Amino acid sequence: MAVKLIVGLGNPGTKYQWTRHNAGFMVLDRLSHLTGISIAKKNSSGISGEGFWHGHRLILLKPQTFMNLSGRSVAEMARFHKIPGEDIVIVHDDLDIPFGRVRVKTGGGHGGHNGLRSILSVYGSSDFTRLRIGIGRPVHGDVVDYVLNPFSVTEMRSLASVLDGAIDILESVLADGPEKTMNLFNNRDFLTL
Repeated sequence: MAVKLIVGLGNPGTKYQWTRHNAGFMVLDRLSHLTGISIAKKNSSGISGEGFWHGHRLILLKPQTFMNLSGRSVAEMARFHKIPGEDIVIVHDDLDIPFGRVRVKTGGGHGGHNGLRSILSVYGSSDFTRLRIGIGRPVHGDVVDYVLNPFSVTEMRSLASVLDGAIDILESVLADGPEKTMNLFNNRDFLTL
């Protein structure tokens, strides 16, 4: 049975816990809760957990290197377990997608995302699937401040719905592949009205 590596990107520590840049960590925490796969084992410059979900053997990984060095953790885990790119899903925040939307993409560049930039540099390939959690762009002000600040009160009302939507999409990626999942979910809105 092929192993699927699901990586949530974020920054470690309570200071960053509810920040927009930690959307990847939030999805993995939700997945951990739903599957009973504990993410607590320290290895590969991160914390991880292994288990089964809907017939798939999963490794859940949260790099603990801070966002800009995420590639080290991903590359170490993928090489140790001999997991090819097509069996890796990277879950990350995305400024170019409005809050409330979650999109799937395979391949491509980093789009200015430092976590992806690190993964592409160290892992050396873009042959993985991305689960892109929309956080939108700031109307004004610095992008760095924006991503490192918590979700707004209004966004927090819909955050659980967005995270659950991301889990549904991840389940579809594992069951049906990224292409079919893109057609089913890429234009769906997960905002709570």
